[in-house]
Amino acid sequence: MKRNQLIKRLLQIVIVLFGISFLTFGLMYMAPGDPVQAMYAASGSIPSEEIMDQTREALGLNEPFLVQYVNWLTDCLHGDFGTSYSYSRPVTELMLARLWPTLQLALSSLVIMMVVAVPLGILSAVHRGGVIDYIVRGYTFLGVSIPNFWVGLMLLYVFAVRLEILPVVSTGQGFNKMILPAITLAFAMAAKYTRQVRTAFLEELNQDYVTGARCRGIKESVILWRHVLPNSILPLITMLGLSLGSLLGGTAVVEVIFSYPGLGNLAVDAITSMDYSLIQGYVLWIALIYMVLNLLVDISYNRLDPRIKAEGGKAKS
Repeated sequence: MKRNQLIKRLLQIVIVLFGISFLTFGLMYMAPGDPVQAMYAASGSIPSEEIMDQTREALGLNEPFLVQYVNWLTDCLHGDFGTSYSYSRPVTELMLARLWPTLQLALSSLVIMMVVAVPLGILSAVHRGGVIDYIVRGYTFLGVSIPNFWVGLMLLYVFAVRLEILPVVSTGQGFNKMILPAITLAFAMAAKYTRQVRTAFLEELNQDYVTGARCRGIKESVILWRHVLPNSILPLITMLGLSLGSLLGGTAVVEVIFSYPGLGNLAVDAITSMDYSLIQGYVLWIALIYMVLNLLVDISYNRLDPRIKAEGGKAKS
């Protein structure tokens, strides 16, 4: 990726973040309920209306919308996302504490997904139209049709309740306590990626260089593993980066089912307790992580695929 393109992408990230911050703050501003009442309710006290008015004035909540937004945005630019009403801790501190468990869960589910999807996709493509192909395609149909929460509940019932070989509550400490939520997240992803691997593999098998290699007498295994596989997997890099970003922001249902101490569980708690500062910080964090991951994927894709460099050099000449 050229320097001008990189600068353009960074500017796009900044503009999008400003738009998301304004939209999020506006939605929280228009949301029903009083953040001051929610704050005191979380502490278990019911003060007088006079004390609540003083608290609103101290927090700047009696200011006009644009003034509140500018003040909040200025604090965010200095790394201060406010204080959580329900936890009585800085939002940044809470997010950092929950980011690593969610990142562990996301990476574990991606590894499980790749271990399942790549072999199944290759088998389905190599045995196209055969029994193995139909079995694999049947799994992909089920995988994309069954919702994650149902898969999680079934895994929890079988392995934690009936067999009692895994814990019911996943504290995030140790792989055995993270395996069920990771498999739950990987189940649907593996079905989707199996389809992508199968499609990419079939496209490569129909290329001229494969036909030429077969005519030269090169072994089929060498063609598949040394030539077809690298070219088939490369386009999936973009999808992996986007999937990681989606996992970091979309694990809420699974984390709640397994009581996993991650960002998704924290976001659900913030929504139920009307913790506006925490919700706004969560949305900004996830948006930033998603866009940065997307940028890193694009940079890596440009470096890993020599054809993109060649096309760029040809266009320049």
